[in-house]
Amino acid sequence: MSTPHNEAKKGDFAKTVLMPGDPLRAKYLAEHYLENVRQVNGVRGMLGFTGTYKGKEVSIMGSGMGMPSIGIYSYELYTEYDVENIIRIGSAGSIHKDVHIRDVIIAQGASTDSNFAHQYELPGTFSALSSYELLEKAVNCAKAKNVHYHVGNILSSDLFYHADVETNKRWQNMGLLGVEMESYALFCTAAYLGKKALTLLTVSDSLVNDEPDTTAEEREKTFTDMMEIALEIA
Repeated sequence: MSTPHNEAKKGDFAKTVLMPGDPLRAKYLAEHYLENVRQVNGVRGMLGFTGTYKGKEVSIMGSGMGMPSIGIYSYELYTEYDVENIIRIGSAGSIHKDVHIRDVIIAQGASTDSNFAHQYELPGTFSALSSYELLEKAVNCAKAKNVHYHVGNILSSDLFYHADVETNKRWQNMGLLGVEMESYALFCTAAYLGKKALTLLTVSDSLVNDEPDTTAEEREKTFTDMMEIALEIA
């Protein structure tokens, strides 16, 4: 059964889907790591693939930018395609002085400036957390691969260009590790539907340290530590 945003049929997706924001990163990952790979979605250019990694079926699909986009795709994957686990593999800007370019962030939870959770009509503020089961596996894999990683809270923002230039400093004061634009919605959606989600991020630029930014091509093709951790735990 297809949806307005996904032409795949029931059974085309594995139980675990890796979701980079960039569909070209999904394509690169599928072509370089999966065997017997086939494209299962191309609607709106949001490429999705399914294949095997070390004999295990895995799917990879782009999520697009921002919480509305990943909110749509994750909801449909969970509800229409029987997906159980979504692992976001994205990039982030560091807002912590000890988190450097190309470090991996394993998100324990996500704070936000978004109103995404208003739909649940909760009598308070929801703390959006990742799956501890997936998080523990990712940490153990990062240790085994000797990857420089950090575990903690991140910011999922609705705004890339913020009118308040001091906003990141206030989040930095709360000990957050980095800023991106999707994970809060993913974690909320998984929690609401009784599914599992995790976010792995590679630091592409720093808002607090004087370090050179990575290029678009580097973000697409060279964030392999994060990609390989996600594949190993899928």
